[in-house]
Order: sequence, then C-alpha cells, then structure tokens
Amino acid sequence: MNALALFALAVVAAAATDILLPGRALYHDGWFCVSIAAVAIFAIFSARRAVRRGGSAAAIVAVAFGAAIAGFAVVASGLLAPDDRTVVGAPGTDVRVDDLGGSLVFPFAQASPRSDVVLARTGHAPLPVGLNHRYVSAFVLREIPRIVLFVQARDARGGNLTITQPNGVAFLSPVLLMQQHQPIPGTGLDVPYDAFAVPAAHRLVKAVLFSPEQAATMPGLAGIASYAVLFDATDEDDRSLPNGFGVAPAGRAVRVGGISLTGRAIVFPAVEIDAIPSLPAVALGAALVFGGLVAGWRIGAPETRRPEERT
Repeated sequence: MNALALFALAVVAAAATDILLPGRALYHDGWFCVSIAAVAIFAIFSARRAVRRGGSAAAIVAVAFGAAIAGFAVVASGLLAPDDRTVVGAPGTDVRVDDLGGSLVFPFAQASPRSDVVLARTGHAPLPVGLNHRYVSAFVLREIPRIVLFVQARDARGGNLTITQPNGVAFLSPVLLMQQHQPIPGTGLDVPYDAFAVPAAHRLVKAVLFSPEQAATMPGLAGIASYAVLFDATDEDDRSLPNGFGVAPAGRAVRVGGISLTGRAIVFPAVEIDAIPSLPAVALGAALVFGGLVAGWRIGAPETRRPEERT
C-alpha cells in the first residue's frame, strides 16, 4: 500500500472515529486539527508522485480529493463548531437550541413509561432523542439520565404548599434540577444542591442531595442506604430559624422551619449535544477514497513506472 493510500485512509478513519465516538475533548484540540490537516496535505502531495509513477490519474485524483474533503470536515468541526455541551431542561419546558434549528421539548416528570426528550423543528416531524446516538446535521444528540429532586411541602395540618423557584428555569416547578455543586469541608465530597421558596410559609429553603455512597461516608447519614436530602430553611430575609435544619432519606418527610418537606430522587433526562464532522462531506470523501482505491489501484502491488523513467 503506497503513501497516498495510507494518508487517505488515515484521514477517513479519523473522520469516522469522530462521528462514531463523539464527545471527546481531543477533537477540539488545536494539535489534533493541525495533525489531520497535515495528513490530508501529505495525501495531496503523495498524489503527484503517484501520477508520475504511472498510476491511474483519475483514481489518484479521486483519492486525494476525497482525503481533502474528509480532512476539511474534521478540521472545520474541531475549530469552528461549538463546544460539546449538555442541555438541562425542567419538566414540561422547551429549550431553544439555535444550532439544531429548533427546540428540545422535555417531558413531564410524572410521564410513564419513560418519555424521550423530543427535538421540535419547523417543517420536520418531532424527533425523539432517546438514549442512543441521534444524528442531526453536524451534531449528535443523546439523552443523559440525571438525578433530580422532586420536592413536596405541607403545612402543620398536612395541606399542600406551593413551591416556587425564583431563580430556577421553571418558576412553579417542584422539580429541582440540582445543577449547582458545593464541597463539604473535611470530607472531600462535592454534592449537588438547589434552592426553592415556599411563599405561603414565608420560607426559603436550600436542598442538598447525597448519593447512597456519599451518605454512607457521613457520620450523621451512615444508616441511610439510599439517597438522602438535607434541607436548610430560613425566613424570607434569609435569617436562620429554630429547627431550620433537617436531613432524611429521599422520599421520607422531615419537619424543617415549621413545615414538612419531602424530597424524592427521580431520574430525568438532560441532552448531550456533540459537534461532529459534516456527514455528507465525510460520506463523499470516503466514497471518493474507497472508490478510487477499488477502481484504479491494486493496493500493495508494485508501482509501474513509465518507460521514459526507466532510463
């Protein structure tokens, strides 16, 4: 196999890896992009040498052109495409994603059986994202299951109290997305937390979620074999309250600051969006490379020089 074939196949392999194994930080690294560009350039220069040695000009041009197209697609994706990101949406909300030309519609938390996030675009049928890779234009989407907290609040008589999130994505949602993290000094733990308000009780509450593994390392939570929730309640002016601090296993009520709070850990999807090389460009480049190799070359056979080059 001569140098042109090796360089061209290396570029196509890099493009295929970027598409089939998306989401790697390496693909956006400048040195990676420079390396792919260099290999594509080497393929083009190797084409001139292959022509001089008597190869099929049409096949050689096809292979070199295909390598250039695939290489450009990889480099353009790595340098110009937006960074990979995860979109977190509240239950029942739409999140606009301009790169996809539409919105991600998140299901309601109570939906059963499990409902997919749906990509809604004008002029297209709704597209469920799902847990497997979903290719859309120059991006690949997939759902990422996350643990969020479904909170309920009750007064002293057991009546339901409305929960609001003044700083959250959805103001009236009882589902805390737990996107913020804080370390716990002296433990090495980094735990997710969120905040909400109970207007009828004039309470502000911070909720901290511990995984079963984290709970097992905390002296006060060692007996809890499930997710655990810590609630810290203050008044509307953020002043401490008597008995304003409480912790309980997820799903069990705890009385904090004069109200009963229950936090239930549930699985809810976010959507990971990874940039990939243009599928049409990579498909065209690969077709030209393999077509040229099959049609005009005997891979691994000795190259035949023209008579005038033998003297």
